[in-house]
Amino acid sequence: MAHLEHVNITVANPKKTAAMLSDLFGWHTRWEGSAMDGAGYTVHVGTDDSYVAVYSGTAPEQTVPMSDASYSTRGGLNHIGVVVDDIDATEEKVKAAGYEPRSHADYEPGRRFYFYDADGVEFEVVSYA
Repeated sequence: MAHLEHVNITVANPKKTAAMLSDLFGWHTRWEGSAMDGAGYTVHVGTDDSYVAVYSGTAPEQTVPMSDASYSTRGGLNHIGVVVDDIDATEEKVKAAGYEPRSHADYEPGRRFYFYDADGVEFEVVSYA
């Protein structure tokens, strides 16, 4: 059976984004270094089984924050979903980090909320507990 290994996103500061993801979700840096183009930098942050590759190139247009346009743009990144054991504790961490949780919902089979990071990447936090 196949499983998702990673997602690669462009951010302004890979080290800062990796630190944020580690703080919020208890992840660790699996690898970091020069990007395959030799001009950028990438940090792989996640678990032993999967990760988010956070990349920054040298072209300024790569680091311009995006808007909700991803939902109407073919190929756009809509959000990254992260399953947590304790959604309330995670929401407190999100707030303490200066992000605004929104779009809360209780639904079968769990609970969720969303937030945007400093680069405009939307995260869905969900708990099935």
